[in-house]
Parts: sequence; C-alpha cells; structure tokens
Amino acid sequence: MVAITNLSFLIVDDVAMVRDFLRQTLVNMGANSIFEASTGEGGMQSFNKNLPDIIFLDIELPKSNGQQILKEMRLIKPNAFVVMVSAHSSADNVKTSIELGASGFVVKPFTSQKIRSVLKRYMQNK
Repeated sequence: MVAITNLSFLIVDDVAMVRDFLRQTLVNMGANSIFEASTGEGGMQSFNKNLPDIIFLDIELPKSNGQQILKEMRLIKPNAFVVMVSAHSSADNVKTSIELGASGFVVKPFTSQKIRSVLKRYMQNK
C-alpha cells in the first residue's frame, strides 16, 4: 500500500474555503505535497508541471469546465486519479464525469471523512 506522505495532490477549485478545507484535511492525514489552483488554466499548468497522483477538480470553474479539463488530464496522464467535486450532483454530472474517466465524485459540502474514504479507495487500488 502507498503511504499518503509519498503522494502528491492538486486541488482545483475557485472557492478558497473549499481549497483550504481540502488542504487542511490532506495535511491532517499526512500529505505534504499539495498544489492548488483557482482556475482551470492554473489547474492545467500545475498538472503539467507536477503530474500529481490525485486531483480534486471542481466541475464549475470560471471560464472553464472541469469535465473538459478532466479529458485533457486523462490524455496527458491516462491513469490520473481525478475526483470531481461539485455542489451539483445531478445524475448527468456524475454519469458524464465517470464516462470521461473520473475516479470518483464528491458532492459539496463534504466532510473530511468523505475525503478519507476516497483516498482509501485510491490506496486499495495501488
């Protein structure tokens, strides 16, 4: 099993509070390599530069669509573990995200326990 301290994370969300909560949750779990972006463009730049192991990606970003970014990330790193994050958990959003290769879907507002369960699933598959 992979140790969380050996993983890198990217959080792409335009809401600072969401990024802060996710970062703090990951730090509390032992993560120490965490990158953040508040826009799709910034998220792709950080993704290309750091090729993180796990990405938390908001579906609705200013001037971009998280599902389109997911497609781009999967082209660059086909095994990317991308968890879509959204306040809108419509069946279409979830279905489309999974079809595009998302590894999971987390609905806002979420708890640190939900993040732990997503990471546990990642660890079990490694």
